[in-house]
This record gives sequence, structure tokens and C-alpha cells, in this order.
Amino acid sequence: MAKKFLYVVAIIIVLILVALIALNIWSKELTKLAFVPTVDFVEQSALEENAYHDPALWYSRPGIGTSDPARWQPAIRNQGRTLPTPADPKPADFAVFFVHPTSFIDRTKWNAPFGEPEAERIAKLYIRGMASPFNQAEEIWAPHYRQATMGAFLTDSAEAEMAMNAAYDDVLQAFEYFITSADADSPIVLVGHSQGSLHLLRLLKDRVADTDISDRVAAVYAVGWPISIEHDLPALGLPMCATADQYGCILSWSSFAEPADPSAVMDPYSQSIGFDGTMRASSKIACTNPLTGTFNGVAKAASNRGTLVPDGDLSKGDLVPNSVPARCDERGLLLIGDPPEMGSYVLPGNNYHVYDIPLFWRNTQYDVATRVDAWTAAR
Repeated sequence: MAKKFLYVVAIIIVLILVALIALNIWSKELTKLAFVPTVDFVEQSALEENAYHDPALWYSRPGIGTSDPARWQPAIRNQGRTLPTPADPKPADFAVFFVHPTSFIDRTKWNAPFGEPEAERIAKLYIRGMASPFNQAEEIWAPHYRQATMGAFLTDSAEAEMAMNAAYDDVLQAFEYFITSADADSPIVLVGHSQGSLHLLRLLKDRVADTDISDRVAAVYAVGWPISIEHDLPALGLPMCATADQYGCILSWSSFAEPADPSAVMDPYSQSIGFDGTMRASSKIACTNPLTGTFNGVAKAASNRGTLVPDGDLSKGDLVPNSVPARCDERGLLLIGDPPEMGSYVLPGNNYHVYDIPLFWRNTQYDVATRVDAWTAAR
């Protein structure tokens, strides 16, 4: 009986090892199988021209009040004690347009319908953690949009492209309402993460570059999406931020702990087409160091004013100062040293994608205040 039991244990161990080897070899294929829709793309009905006049189509906007997820404020933790959050920087008035990252993972549809409960819940958590560093703004606008499902980013199929175009159409329509509603005499700050940054960059290229709107931009935070210096940046109409007090410029970074394996990001990036119509290949990615507010650069953990360390379900968190360093490497990735304890949503390869903004929450809050004040002073 004991010998039979040992045989069973041995067989289970072998099966686990085989599964782990298969997952390692075929992880990309298995991920696609799990998340890429196998259904036909269904074209979305166009929104009414005045659709975004409806407050129900905004997670955040003026007048929402205490239910606005972007207005959440964390406490600060120091040496085991939770302290009241110190006084925020007080910049001049500005308005924020924030495009949330992917929160829809359903493989039965290419685009999220409005009101899908789980996608809405996750989107609010993302806004809480990623838009809240900008909560000194007079106005924060974060639209609902029929986002492309996560699987659309794991394939180069025509359906995936149509899903992204459909999501962008909603974002563009929301932006048009935002730009006419925000105070025309105040600067605007554009913020996105991941899928949100993809749509934000397209807005810059198609709607902001070479227009009067670009003069209103204090800063653009296009985080968690690679920007090719050679093939993308020239089409965006704004430069990367070279100094900490520069305005009218772009900040972007993608965070990896060490040792980093960015192949899941770099492989599709190198095979993708840039805004200039040519292959991005091995072109360098634009990297801002969020601890210094400069293009490239190195900073120790002592420069980190506060990392937003979330609780288990990402609904709350505390600011922990001096815990995470940052340096841009030769590829344009942001390396953050040894893996910090941020929770269970770290992606393979030590990819801290979900935490790109929370890692540098407090520095981002000061960064935007500095750039808004620089824009205001120049006027």
C-alpha cells in the first residue's frame, strides 16, 4: 500500500513538472488560448453626438462628489506607523483627462459593453490608484469607454485592430467633450496607462499635434506603453520632458524589477509599426525617470517621496517613502532594483506594469504640480 502511494506521488510530481515545462515553453500560446476571443468582431453602434454630456458615462468629472474614485487620498506609512498625509503641493488650477487601462478580460467579446460589472469594478480600482496622484486638479475627467478586451493585445488579427479602433472612437468623443468643457484659461494634463496610453498617444497624433490644443498642455503622462523615440515621438507634436520643470512635454515609463525579462513586451514591440509607418524594430524606447522628472537618469530609493503600496484587493493602500529606486536602461525600460512587495499582480519577467504609477505616486503628484506652475508662470 505504501509503495503504491509513493508511485502515485511520483506520478503527480512528474505531471506537475511536465505542466510547468509546458507552461514555460508554451506560455504565450496558452495565454492567447485563454484570453484571445474566437468570435467574430461585432461592430459597435456609434454613440449619440452628445453622449458624453451624460454624467453616467464618466467615472470622474466635476460634480460627482465623494463617489469620484480619482479623489481618493492615501495615508503615509513611516517606520511602521500610519501618519496623516502631509499637505499636498498646491499648484494653479488645471484639468486632467485620464484614460484608464484594460479592465475587461472576457474572450466572448472584442469590446467591453457599457456597464459590464467586473470591468467597471476593476476600472474604478485602477482610477483610484493611478488618477489619484493628480487629485490637486480643479477638474478630473475619466470616461467610460468600450475598451478592447485584453486578448486583443495578444494577437495581430484584423479583429483586434478593429476592437482598438472602436475603443479609440469612444475616447476621442469623450476628449472632444472634455476639451470644450474644461476652463479654456487653465492648463490641461493628459494621463493614460497601458491601453489608455495607446489611445492617448493616438489622440496626441491625430487631434492635438499642430493645433491650439497643444498650447494648453502642461504635461502628458503616457505610462505603461512603449514610445519609440525614432518612429513614434516625431508624430506626437510634443517632446519628451528633459527637465523637471519643463511643461508642454511627455513623460513615459514601463517598470521592471531585476533581473528583468522584458521579452513579452519587447518582442511584439519590435515587430510593430510605428506612427511613421515603419517597423519599430530595436529602436530605443522613450524613458522618463519618475523620481527625477527627466529623460533617462538614475535615482536612489531615497529620492522616492512615496510608493503607494496597495492592500490585497487594490482597494486601499498606504504611501511608503524611500522604498523604490529607478533608472532608465539602454533599451528605454525603467528598472526598479530588487522586486518590491507590491502584491500578487506582478507579471512574468518581473514586469511591474500594474504598478507603474503607484510605485512613484507621491513623486508624480509633485511632478505635475511643478509642470502646471511652470506653464502658468510662462503665461
